[in-house]
Amino acid sequence: MDAAPTVLKNSDFLKQAKDIVKSLGVVFGDIGTSPIYTLVTIFSNFLIEPTLPSILGIISLVIWTLVVLVMIQYAWLAMSLGKKGEGGTIVLKELLVPLLKSPQRVYIVTILSFVGIALFFGDGVITPAISILSAVEGILLVPGCSHFAHYTMFFACLITVLLFILQHRGTERISIAFGPIMSTWFISLAVFGLISLYQAPVLLMAVSPWYGLAFIVKHKFTGFLVLSGVILCATGGEALYADMGHLGRKPIRRAWYLVFVALILNYLGQGAFLLQNPHAAGRASVLYEMIMGHTSLTVYIVFLVLSLMATVIASQSLISGMFSVVYQGITTNIMPMFKVDYTSSKLRTQVYIRSVNWVLMFSVLFMILLFKHSNNLASAYGLAVTGTMSITGIMITWIFWLRHNMLKMLMSSGCTIVGLTFFLAGLSKFPEGGYWSVIIALCPLLLILTYTAGQRRLLNALQPTPVELFLENYETHYETATKLKGSALFFVRDIKMVPPYITQTMFKNNILYEDNILISVVTRDDPFGVIGFFKGNLAPGFRVFEIHMGYMEMLDIEKILRNAGIEPTVMFYGLEEIVTKNFVWKVFSFIKHISPSFVQFYKLPPEKLHGVITAIEL
Repeated sequence: MDAAPTVLKNSDFLKQAKDIVKSLGVVFGDIGTSPIYTLVTIFSNFLIEPTLPSILGIISLVIWTLVVLVMIQYAWLAMSLGKKGEGGTIVLKELLVPLLKSPQRVYIVTILSFVGIALFFGDGVITPAISILSAVEGILLVPGCSHFAHYTMFFACLITVLLFILQHRGTERISIAFGPIMSTWFISLAVFGLISLYQAPVLLMAVSPWYGLAFIVKHKFTGFLVLSGVILCATGGEALYADMGHLGRKPIRRAWYLVFVALILNYLGQGAFLLQNPHAAGRASVLYEMIMGHTSLTVYIVFLVLSLMATVIASQSLISGMFSVVYQGITTNIMPMFKVDYTSSKLRTQVYIRSVNWVLMFSVLFMILLFKHSNNLASAYGLAVTGTMSITGIMITWIFWLRHNMLKMLMSSGCTIVGLTFFLAGLSKFPEGGYWSVIIALCPLLLILTYTAGQRRLLNALQPTPVELFLENYETHYETATKLKGSALFFVRDIKMVPPYITQTMFKNNILYEDNILISVVTRDDPFGVIGFFKGNLAPGFRVFEIHMGYMEMLDIEKILRNAGIEPTVMFYGLEEIVTKNFVWKVFSFIKHISPSFVQFYKLPPEKLHGVITAIEL
């Protein structure tokens, strides 16, 4: 009698286990590879003597940074907020804006979200560079391989180039292996951490936050600056929330608890190893030194290969995340229409954006060649991360305040204060190379600000005709004009306002079809779902067809039209020829010129397309 429920429970358990393993591969690559470089960066860059009090203090700071900024802020608070299961900066903006009554506050939130997206790019360029470099540098600990020091940059650049060249193939096939590889990586971190901790169990005292606070008090300003190195342990924590829509809240949370235990055990183990081997603080990586000290050369080489795979997976996850964020930016009209390719027939979030891919690749290569060593990169790393975490903290605190959830508001306020403290400490990295993450972040930020301002200015300059006034002219013209057989489609942004290219086509050029259909694509606040429908006949031979889509959807307009029984003879769309003397609008014009048009973006049949140019002076 109990056999069926037992089978059902087993199948549920297996499904949960598969989801957790998949989460380990997709979400936790970045934060999972941070043990390679975190401790060595802190001790070597800040010249901290590896004594028992300092080791306990730093490990304590690492543990409680993971607890406050990753566990509480992201795993508990941020992940309790979402839209249709989706997370991320754009989602927080969509949740917050409807709660605000003041246009000024809406503007502040919009700018905050833009800055958050830009900082994600700043972080995204440095993450692959430091992850791949730090993994490659592990080769130097292999006996007889120290002479490879001159070639680490070459190998790091080679791996980077291969990684980006293969992006166009998509990750659907190889991502199946990501979960098992990262599971093996985290098990290895936990096991080797335990082995080391067994030899110096005194490090268990670092679980108490007292030692971290005592370290900061004792070292005063230096202790405060050390936080800029400690934050490296939490890089990638924001992926828990950003990737929530891909895998779901529960699998990511469950996977995080396992990752958290593995990371804590490893950091405690590294601390124990440092206590017994203080010289390791000045080497390439405390983690690699620990593995080499506790195992044979063969096991170390296997671990080194595993770490290379883990860093590639971490980089791949971040690159996929960048593509996803850019696509969200395109569908929410804050970024220009880059050419998008869909790399998966099953996963609608799997996209490849060629222009973004190559810009990323050259940026990562530039960072590797500029900084040369992972320690140098670590000096510049973390500023963008703390900026992103601070903005997330401010936005979720604001949401909880407006929703009158005082307990969560107080918790998120505490996390935000901690995040801002780390951000202030991270400003010390600015002269040491931290300015590069700001420069990188400024590029997408200026692009977004220029594009959104230009679009608003262009819309005002186009002076579209209200549909009621247009219909008066249309009905008169439709009765007397000679009509062409078939159906003509006209793409519009807003069905209440008719753009100039339509009046130019119909009234000035006398191109009028028997059936004229306005097509409008409306992006909804929720991430998924597509529906197309007619809104009725506005006049004889004049209809409106609306397509409503979630902002994460990959739209196939031709298929939607075919399902609705629309077989167009011709499709018209508007093109703007911008004339201006203003430098900003010249930049906007250039962006528009090199970006695919609406019809190219949605890959409509070229043989039926006709672009109508309208000259606009800005």
